[in-house]
Amino acid sequence: MVSTRRSSYEVTAHSTAPPQRVFDLLADATTWRRWAGPMVLQSWWEREGDPSPGGIGAIRRLGMRGASSREEIVAYDAPRHLGYIWLTRVIRDYRADVRLEPDGGGTRIVWSGSFIPTLIGPGPVMRRFFLFTVGGFARRLAAFAEKEQQ
Repeated sequence: MVSTRRSSYEVTAHSTAPPQRVFDLLADATTWRRWAGPMVLQSWWEREGDPSPGGIGAIRRLGMRGASSREEIVAYDAPRHLGYIWLTRVIRDYRADVRLEPDGGGTRIVWSGSFIPTLIGPGPVMRRFFLFTVGGFARRLAAFAEKEQQ
């Protein structure tokens, strides 16, 4: 039986880079392959949004050709908030929001998401997967933004 119960996660990271620099990297699909780690060998735009290229309605592809996720941008408020949904049908009703908050001279990254588990894994298992994977994305984004500003 497939669950209809929503699961969620939240991870945080800190970067000494300013929110605009962090947002610019996060919102540009083409940069993900440079900072996201081993799960994202390629990253590209399938469709541009408004504003171009990564605004609302944009679809980014992350992974590698033939095995990539499709994510549609549904919230774009530079440099504070980027929201997206998964179009890939691995889990149901996935939505993530990345909020960037000024923190001293840098940025606090708060990356949260929610989803309905499917047969590939129960909620607690998928939640741990996202905590690990997205937590890694947040930490690598923070570090890369710092390195790029130098």
